[in-house]
Order: sequence, then structure tokens, then C-alpha cells
Amino acid sequence: MCTSLVYKDAAGKAYFGRTLELTVALPYQLAVFPKGAQCVSEVAGHPPVTFGRLHDFVAITMPGRAPTAAAPLGPDDLKVIEGMNDQGLTFSLLSYPSAGGAQSLDMTRAALAASDLGGWILGSFATVAEVRAGLGRQPVLLEPLAMLGGAVSPFHYVAHDPSGAALVIEFTKGAMRLFDNPVGVMTNGPEFDWHLTNLNNYTFLSNVDRSSATFGALAARQPDSGIATAGLPSSSTSVGRFVRATYYAQYTEKAANPDAAVRTLAHVMNNFDRPRGVSIDCSANGGGLEVQGLKAAEPEPYATEFTSWTSMSDLDRKLFFVRDYNGLNFVSVDLTALAGLGGPCVLPLARVADQAGDVSGLLRAAGKAQPHA
Repeated sequence: MCTSLVYKDAAGKAYFGRTLELTVALPYQLAVFPKGAQCVSEVAGHPPVTFGRLHDFVAITMPGRAPTAAAPLGPDDLKVIEGMNDQGLTFSLLSYPSAGGAQSLDMTRAALAASDLGGWILGSFATVAEVRAGLGRQPVLLEPLAMLGGAVSPFHYVAHDPSGAALVIEFTKGAMRLFDNPVGVMTNGPEFDWHLTNLNNYTFLSNVDRSSATFGALAARQPDSGIATAGLPSSSTSVGRFVRATYYAQYTEKAANPDAAVRTLAHVMNNFDRPRGVSIDCSANGGGLEVQGLKAAEPEPYATEFTSWTSMSDLDRKLFFVRDYNGLNFVSVDLTALAGLGGPCVLPLARVADQAGDVSGLLRAAGKAQPHA
């Protein structure tokens, strides 16, 4: 589940792309949250963390709880999975089953729930350096997630900014570690620093085809191009995807302008798009799913991870793009054009699956129709 990477154009501007893979379709919401709101994050047994939202941001979100007739869902119930703020800072949540473990914190200290990291980071900070400093001051605790059947926050997190700086926030057995990310790539387990060490096994990689060689008296020659990629891992495992994403981020041609860069990034992300059934997990075989606790609405004979959606962020122009599994085209949100909103604007991601182009107007209209606007 999940592959993320940074691509840079010929001018050195950064663009961020990621896929999200799960075995079920979930009620994702596309949302824009304007600055100015007061936000609260609560962990049972600790004082709440309150913070003012200093930046507008666009996000793909999930409800943090199931709605009831007495308590329907509101914008404050939405948890950020992926997003970008008006400074070009991004946040991403990716599966990481080894996160959970014992944590201890004085009960008198205010704790931020890990499920609120996205809203806190995008609403509070402008750069990766600020995020790192903020995490040094603010304790974060993992919590059981009702939407995952009580699983304890099985994720790790990444942040990027327009300078190209990248930060990995990883809880392993409950202990938080922060890593600067020199390659701008992230997938899933094992630990992030293991993935960096594993790249030592791929120093032979190059994008230059060596299409001929001599073996004894035999002159061998490739019939076409592409032999340079023969050494890339072919599996969809997190280890294989990490190496492939690093290769594509390193060697893909640097586009001459921002529009071409977004198109190029879309082509790169296509290499990590997974259709249903390409690999399956049967319960009788033990399975190898990244996120436990997810159940299909109807019983199925097997589980298959598929790319629920792919997103891209233009960190300089503050443009956010997303493509749903049921759509062929990316839709875009112009965060700058949505400045000054009176309240959150929320649309089901499924609503724009068959759209194309800019859906900023649809989001603005949705905000006007909602009670908080």
C-alpha cells in the first residue's frame, strides 16, 4: 500500500506524487480547510491540544468515526490522509504495521493524537524545518482507530516543502523517530532507514541502455531499447516499490516547464498504479495485507489491493491533482483561487471521479451549501 516520491523539473521546482492502495473502497472526502479556525486534538487521559489554523490547505480525508443520527459527521471529524497547504508544504499518511507499541507520557501533558497529525502539520507550519521543530515540542500519541476495528494507528508519515526538504515521521513499536529523507521516496515497511541501506544493493542501476556485449566469440545484441530497467525489482512489495520509485525520481527527464512537469509526474505515477486482482491474498494462506481491520461490505473470496486514488501536488503553484480508481482523468484544485473561504468545503471524492479539469468551483459551491459556510 502506498508509494510516494518527489520529482523535480529543469528549474529545480518540486512536485510530489503518491498512490494509495487498499483492499476496499472507503468514503474519501476531498476538502479545503481555510485558515482561522480553532482546532482541538484529544487523547483519552490527557489534556487536549488546541491550535489555530494558520494556513489554508486542501486534503483527501477520511471520517474518524462512524456517523449516527444524533451526531452526523462534520468537517472536524475528517482526518487528513494527504494534503498540501498554501505554503506548498505537503503531508502524507502511508501504511506501516510496525508503528504500534508501548508509549508513556505524563498524564498532565497535552498530547496530539496521531490521527490529527495531518491537520496540525498543514494548518500550523510552512516548512519541513518548522515541522521538525514543532514535533520536538509537541508529544504525539498513537491511538486505537474505530474505523480500523481498533488497530493502533498503523501508519508512518512524510512531509515535503518547495525547497525539496523531506521529513519522515515514523513510530516503530511506539517510539517516534524523525528522518531527513535524502531521496524523497517513501513506501511502507520495514523501517525507513532499512530502505536507505537497501539502496546500497542497487548501485549498478543506470538509465543508460547497454544493448550489446561479447561473450567469447558471440556478439550479443538487444533487439530493442529498455534493458537499463532489467535490474529493477518487479514486485509490488514495499521494498520493490521503494527501489523503483527512487529510480524513476532520479532518472526521469526533467521537464522544461510546470505544466510539462505535472504531465511527466503523472506518467511516473502510472508505474505504481495497481488494478484489482493483480495480486491477491487468500485468508487460508495467511495473507500479507498492510492494513488490518478493513472489511469489505460484502464477503469476498480473496482480498486484493488496488490503487484507490493517485494524487499529485505542484508545490510552487499550489495546485493539487487527484485521480480516483473509477476515473480516467485527474481533477485539479487551485488552492490559491480558493483563498478567503468562510468555512471548510467538502465533496465526496467519488463525486468528482468522472470529472476532468479544475473542480475548485465545485468545492466552493459545496462550501456555500454547507451549514458552516
